[in-house]
Amino acid sequence: MDTADRGTELRQLRCLVAIVDEGSFTDAAIALGVSQAAVSRTLASLERGLGVRLLRRTSREVTPTATGLRVVAHARRVLAEVDALVREATSGHTRLRIGYAWSALGRHTLAFQRRWEETRPETELQLVRVNSATAGLAEGACELAVVRRPVDDRRFDSAIVGLERRLCAMAADDAMARRRSVRLADIGRRTLLLDRRTGTTTTELWPPDARLSTEDTHDVDDWLTAISTGRCVGMTAESTAHQYPRPGVVYRPVRDAEPIAVRLAWWRDDPHPATPAVVELLTSLYRAQ
Repeated sequence: MDTADRGTELRQLRCLVAIVDEGSFTDAAIALGVSQAAVSRTLASLERGLGVRLLRRTSREVTPTATGLRVVAHARRVLAEVDALVREATSGHTRLRIGYAWSALGRHTLAFQRRWEETRPETELQLVRVNSATAGLAEGACELAVVRRPVDDRRFDSAIVGLERRLCAMAADDAMARRRSVRLADIGRRTLLLDRRTGTTTTELWPPDARLSTEDTHDVDDWLTAISTGRCVGMTAESTAHQYPRPGVVYRPVRDAEPIAVRLAWWRDDPHPATPAVVELLTSLYRAQ
């Protein structure tokens, strides 16, 4: 039977922790703003509901039993999670989390952070890396997300804030690294490393009859490590080159590939109030590049 079935309440857990922290029923009552009798009744109901003794009480002190120590530790974690939940729900417009899957905003990342701090200091900005199709938006990890693939989910709305070139990533000693740029056909002759879940490169960029050799990955660090060996190559948005410079890996423009649209996505029915300001700032940064 779980604690919910036993009727354990948050007020009981807060009472238990207060008694242990304050050292007495009297001081716990003062900290909680209730009577000492209320503290005694609440603890008694908790012990009765759990069917265990949590505290040893003498005329001089109150100390947890062995079981009580374990329950107090769990109670602290539960109360911390509840407090975090409340902060999450009530932080409202004072915090803005922007998710991204592989790379945030490339060369514009630092400028965006600094401009935001200068113009909107009342709204704390956090960039969060979540390697999912919506960069953490569907998972509740952020209020806005930078994505580089079309957002097909009707729950979300989005706006294009800029364009980025496609680059080919290869080992520094690769023969193609001596060129200033490469073509899709050059890449098609090599083993191509793909992140099919969040990446911007798909086999649809090549003709249907192209016989591509591909391998899968799900993490940018693994992607870079594999490419550095020379065993395979990758294709990505230019923001990756700015955010993830790696010894042994070089990036070259793919001159016959269409640019990648950078989108900002948000929940359609619950947009963060700062969304228009973010769209405007990012659009201006990409336009000025």
